[in-house]
Amino acid sequence: MFRLFKRWLGRSPESRPFPPEWSEILDQNVPLAQMLSETDRRELERLILAFIEDKHFEGAGGFEMNDEVRVTIAAQACILLLHRDTAVYPDLDTIVVYPSTYVARTKSFDGPVVIEGDVARLGESWERGLVVLAWDAVRRGTSNVRDGHNVVLHEFAHQLDQEDGTMDGAPDLGSRARYATWAHVLGEEYADLVERLHAGRRADIDAYGATSPPEFFAVVTEMFFEKPAQLRARHPELYATLADFYQQDPESFVLPGSRTP
Repeated sequence: MFRLFKRWLGRSPESRPFPPEWSEILDQNVPLAQMLSETDRRELERLILAFIEDKHFEGAGGFEMNDEVRVTIAAQACILLLHRDTAVYPDLDTIVVYPSTYVARTKSFDGPVVIEGDVARLGESWERGLVVLAWDAVRRGTSNVRDGHNVVLHEFAHQLDQEDGTMDGAPDLGSRARYATWAHVLGEEYADLVERLHAGRRADIDAYGATSPPEFFAVVTEMFFEKPAQLRARHPELYATLADFYQQDPESFVLPGSRTP
């Protein structure tokens, strides 16, 4: 099945044309797509076609689904797949989109006591084929590509994390050596962030990353793509480890309008 997909993905743009109106959506809504080289832009378009063909989008809370929503979300999710020999989120079936922040019912345990409550959310990634997003949060994430906050990158990093069967902060890395490097680098960076916050010291990595190793991976993925120069300067090993996984160097991305003819 995967070989068939790779052959489909490798077909020429002429055989799988990317709709012009979708290109307009990319240009208007997804600054990261505008920063890619022409070759990477074509690869991204093919991934978007595969994503939208394979996944089900569903509006919730009265939200009406349309191509702008599908393309805007799919593009950002697929940026995480560029250059990587992987399927297009094989465990994901459905993306549910609310118009704005939504309330989710949560359950936690304090010993034998079950604690239930309502929590306002911008997005969440479930282990059983589901991502939930708030559209206004998606648009905020694309409106400022250098603030280090992007709910789509965050939730789809969680999807990558759980592709090996466990959401533990380490996606499927393939080799034992890469797992060892990942554990060393991200483990130390996570511990340092937790220690800084507990000591009341400032940190340049978002405090939400100290929640757990899976959240740390999702948070630094946001920073990797949106604040690459800062991440590389202050956390060079972390940047290099993420660059090895994502097979990309976002610091080299060219800002829209700055390419030479």
